[in-house]
Order: sequence, then structure tokens, then C-alpha cells
Amino acid sequence: MTRFATYSANGETFYGAVTDTGMIALSPQFPEWPTLREVISSNGLPVLAEAAAGKPATHTDFTYDIPIPNPEKIICVGVNFPNRNAEYKDGSSQPKHMSLFPRFPRSFTGAERPLIRPPENHTLDYEGEVAVVIGKPGRRIQPDDAYDHIAALTLANEGTIRDWVRHAKFNVTQGKNWDNSGAIGPWLVPFTDAAQLDEARIITRVNGEVRQDDTLSRMMFPIREEIAYISTFTTLQPGDVIITGTPTGAGARFDPPKYLVPGDVVEVEVEGIGTLRNTVADEFGEAET
Repeated sequence: MTRFATYSANGETFYGAVTDTGMIALSPQFPEWPTLREVISSNGLPVLAEAAAGKPATHTDFTYDIPIPNPEKIICVGVNFPNRNAEYKDGSSQPKHMSLFPRFPRSFTGAERPLIRPPENHTLDYEGEVAVVIGKPGRRIQPDDAYDHIAALTLANEGTIRDWVRHAKFNVTQGKNWDNSGAIGPWLVPFTDAAQLDEARIITRVNGEVRQDDTLSRMMFPIREEIAYISTFTTLQPGDVIITGTPTGAGARFDPPKYLVPGDVVEVEVEGIGTLRNTVADEFGEAET
């Protein structure tokens, strides 16, 4: 299956097909589709796959960007695995409704780039997740129809500044939106089969150590329900990204916590989608005291 990525090379931004030897630039052939968001809106991924067939790589030296550079919405689902709910130790059972919060595109970087730890606070944490990219617009989508609205899948490390999610009573937005604190990528995999999600197993490693390992089938709110619920109050548009929830094992839940530090390597892996790999760096180089 052809994979598609947004990347930078020679001071320019392209989208194209991923090969074992590099990237096949496709954006110059389709000026009517300036980004993968427009490609998806036009159901153009099969067109790109056909255009890439048999062509050699045009770029072997490149840097990954987030696949959809300017989505209208990035919506994240919080506390969506049973063990994650238990981690809060508040005695609550499964909530009636899912927890949601927005993230801004600037808060994410691409694969193989560093997650940035800011000087204001060093509680940078990881959260490995599957992300779905909406392909067909919809409002009040029924769960049985939800998968028809997915164009592609990718991965996310929903990096969080933990202390800042506790700054207010009713929201976590400020802890979830530090510039370049998370990552999306490395590429998009077209969504063709329900088994890509229903049978997916997500693993997160830090410096090779498995920290998170679970299956999407154990989600308290399955992806079909996420799409249905979110589309009840907002129209989902092509290119919108839903980040679907992380398993237990984030650094904050260890005693003592295992927050990310410069030099760490974080990998989020789902068979059939790929591996999202990032390092960690301080925003201004050496940690400030």
C-alpha cells in the first residue's frame, strides 16, 4: 500500500509517496492540490498512488513535516482506556461521555524531529496514539457509517507538559499545546479495511523500553463512537484529525514520574501503519535552572 508524506527538502515543502529509497515528489504535478488536505478533500489519494507507480525517488535527503499541515481541527480524546481511567485513582467508573480537547497544528512536529521541552517546565510526557484523518465531511454521523468518513491513518505522540494541564479546573488545553511538544506522522496510510483499526496494537517505547502496549479494541470509546459523538456538535471536514486515545503507561503515572529529558528517543508503533520516532531536546539547548 502506498504511503504519503509531507516533507521539506532543499528549502521547499512537498508531498509525495514514500519509498524504501526516499520520496517521490508528487505535489509539483498537482498544483490544484497544494497540500494533502486538498488531496484528501478531492478523494485524491488513489490518484497520487497511480502517479507514483514505477517512478524513482526524487528526494533522498529530506525532513518529515506533519502530514496535514493545516487541518481545520485537531481533536484529541482523553482517558480512553480502562487502565488509564484507573490511573486517576478517583474511584470513577467509565464516564458517560468521552473527554475531548483541541490541539493546534503548531504544537506538533514531524517524525525524526525533536520534541521540544520548554524552559518554563520540564514535565514533558509522551502519549502514543493512533490518529485518523477525515476524508468525507459529515455532521451527526452514525457509528455504523463512521469508517466511511476516514481517509487515512497515521500516528501521534501527544506530548504533554503535565504540570500545565493542572493549571485550571476544567481544561487541559494549555498543557497540551506547547509548540513542537508532540509529533504526528511519519506518513499517511490510506484507510481501506476496518481491521486496520479494530485489530490494531499500539506500542510506545522510550529508549527501547516498552512503556505502553495495548490494543484499540479495548478503548472505552471506540473510534466509531468518537466520530459519531464529535460530529454531533461540529461538522467534520476533510483533513480534520482525531487523535483517538493513549493506553496506560505514560511517564506521569510512574513513581517517581519518568518524564522525557533531552536525548531520549520515543517510538510509537502500530503494525500496518508504521513507527513514529522522535528525539527530545530543550528549547534553548542546555536546560535552564
